[in-house]
Amino acid sequence: MALDSEELGIKVAGGKGRTSRKTLAEIEKTADLFTLSTSEIEKLKYSSRMSAKVDNSCVQDGYQLYHHCFIFTEKGEWVVVQQGMNDRYARRYHWLSDNVECFVEEPHTGICCDRVENMTLDLTAKESSETRKTSLDLIRDDPMHLIKYFKPVKQKLLTEFQQLSMPVHHPILDIDITERGMKTLQKAYEIQPESYEELVSLRGLGAKKMRALALISDLVYGTRPSWKDPVKYSFSHGGKDGHPYPVDRAVYDNSIQMLKDAVEGVKLDDKDRYYAIKRLREFCVV
Repeated sequence: MALDSEELGIKVAGGKGRTSRKTLAEIEKTADLFTLSTSEIEKLKYSSRMSAKVDNSCVQDGYQLYHHCFIFTEKGEWVVVQQGMNDRYARRYHWLSDNVECFVEEPHTGICCDRVENMTLDLTAKESSETRKTSLDLIRDDPMHLIKYFKPVKQKLLTEFQQLSMPVHHPILDIDITERGMKTLQKAYEIQPESYEELVSLRGLGAKKMRALALISDLVYGTRPSWKDPVKYSFSHGGKDGHPYPVDRAVYDNSIQMLKDAVEGVKLDDKDRYYAIKRLREFCVV
């Protein structure tokens, strides 16, 4: 049953794949229904864009986003639930507007996955604050002087050298930033972003460039970013297959009872309450 946005004051925008690209248009259309101001509409659109940008570019955990769901109310409150996939596993990212003080410093309410990755570049961690500051400074100071770090190293055999010499300088990081990529960095320099959040928000500044700036910040200035996976929550009741641990039936039943009590306490007509409780009972069999 679809939600009646006008009656409930709630809109669920976005979705999977191509549908997620319609999110901004859906926000604009429904925001008019909610009589939100232009500035409030722009804030909602910005929140949708930035949550996706941050989880793709600043939390580099190997999971590619394919599902973006943006839920907002007539009061301008919002929630983001988006999901990414790697080869075998899914990971879900949760955002709640009440908990977001800054889009680029620990903005998530929770990140769910049944696996912790060994190497995750988390540029949103508090431990990465100096990396964020230095990355911004690198752009504001003119990124053209970074070209020497971006040139890829081409491996050669000893027999290919007619004369063996040791240059004064050679690239240390094997990061291949194209000429077009350098133009993007130069454009960012011309804009002179005031904050790391503004830098991340710029078009063309994706995961590869943010990673390159972070690595150069570490190499040249010693501002080591966080490589700890920010996953915070996974499997509240265990798994049916016993992984990561067997289902705790007592906790499971208690959770269902709490949800049932919540449903019974909500102002619903008898029919809606009946079907809500019926759906809950479907989860009672383990």
